[in-house]
Amino acid sequence: MTVINTSSAVSAQLSTANSKKVNGEEEMSQQAFLTLFTTQLQNQNPLDPVKNEAFVAQLAQFSQLEATTKMASSLETMAGNSQSDRLMAGAALIGKKVASPQGTGLLEEGRSISGMISVPYGADNVTLDVFDQDGNKVFSNSMGRQMPGDVSVGWQGYDANGERMPPGRYQVVATVESFGEKTLVPISSPATVKSVTYSPANNQLMLELEDGSTVPLSDVQRIDS
Repeated sequence: MTVINTSSAVSAQLSTANSKKVNGEEEMSQQAFLTLFTTQLQNQNPLDPVKNEAFVAQLAQFSQLEATTKMASSLETMAGNSQSDRLMAGAALIGKKVASPQGTGLLEEGRSISGMISVPYGADNVTLDVFDQDGNKVFSNSMGRQMPGDVSVGWQGYDANGERMPPGRYQVVATVESFGEKTLVPISSPATVKSVTYSPANNQLMLELEDGSTVPLSDVQRIDS
């Protein structure tokens, strides 16, 4: 008896004709797999047939792979929808003032710079220092002892000689003295949101402020109208 085994040839033809490109790799369709599976049954060696367990294992593996592929596709769709929803929600922040711990403040004509610092354990003394864009200290103020919690800080825009400083962005630094130690505490100063973008790198929304700087939404501590 002569046994003709054509499964290899059929497998190659079906793989070429019925596969599709997915991420640069060929993936066999369900119909092609079933056709190949049937061809293997028809052309197996009757003197040495493949065991039933092997066929069942092949079917189980293909079904599992197909289910995993569909699940991955569904998760990608959900992630895309979630990104769009977050971006639309973030768009509502445009035009609002947000407070983030950047340590900088924008001095506008006729206005002052205000912000908040957090001293959860209180402070023996809080010193507020203001620096211009060249790093020169233009103002310093000792605020004395502070109770635990959030402390409001502010600068009216005048230097140590009482001269009005020009509009622009200034670095505001608070030094907290507590239990004999000095700690620099970031200032949460409000700034108007100009635009909102999504950053795939850190998977969160980035807020562009009026001065051109950006801040992650996760760093925002307060939102004002």
